[in-house]
Amino acid sequence: MTDARPQDLLADFTPPFLYTRETASRAPSAPGVHVVLEHGTVLYVGWTGDLRRRLHQHLAGNRGSSVLHDQVGQRLDEPGREASADEIADWLGQREVRWQETDFPQPLRDALVLALRPPFNRSVPVQPGS
Repeated sequence: MTDARPQDLLADFTPPFLYTRETASRAPSAPGVHVVLEHGTVLYVGWTGDLRRRLHQHLAGNRGSSVLHDQVGQRLDEPGREASADEIADWLGQREVRWQETDFPQPLRDALVLALRPPFNRSVPVQPGS
């Protein structure tokens, strides 16, 4: 999978949408994998049992409940001032999100993280056979 281009790896995902609360509300309450992009570059890959709930959690959650929320917050923090949840949601709202429903999201997420090495994913899964 590592030789494929990002657009090929995401061929079965939805088209890109601005990552807003409205978009999150349109996502299915189903298991799947989601990606957050900036100018076509994948910043984050996540998996969940409920896409709608998880997409909302990244936007409105807290740093303890969402790796993405925490990573964006760290990017936006200034000396002596932590970025607010609204600032994090605003930043995400200027990015795009795509998703793919699947009953087995974790293997797809792991393969995408291995192939794309997104900067907001804290850890990279162990490659099979390593």
